[in-house]
Amino acid sequence: MALAATKESNATLADVIDRILDKGLAINADITVSVAGVELLGIKVRAVLASLETAARYGLEFPSGTNTETAAWKEAAKGKEECPQCGKKVLTEELLNEGCAWCGWQSAKVKAKLTASEDEVL
Repeated sequence: MALAATKESNATLADVIDRILDKGLAINADITVSVAGVELLGIKVRAVLASLETAARYGLEFPSGTNTETAAWKEAAKGKEECPQCGKKVLTEELLNEGCAWCGWQSAKVKAKLTASEDEVL
């Protein structure tokens, strides 16, 4: 899932950090020092910078001993979707069954439930 490079002239540092944490950033580097064709030193660097939510979405593995049973990790592992109206991330179940708490957008499923309950009252 490669992203095309884009240039935004009015992007702030906060926008850049938000994008990095949302999409993630991976760095792979292999460095070798050789003399006369003989490798003297080899360094492999693998680094990933991402939010807990992004890490959970892509199933990134953590070193042994890392505590991923925290409340923040469990919250990040829950599926979230962007609201079609306001673009805020909301839990998928909440968005489909209740609607967006930010802007009030309602899914077709919620609208059908409301229509059915109104019909029962009449």
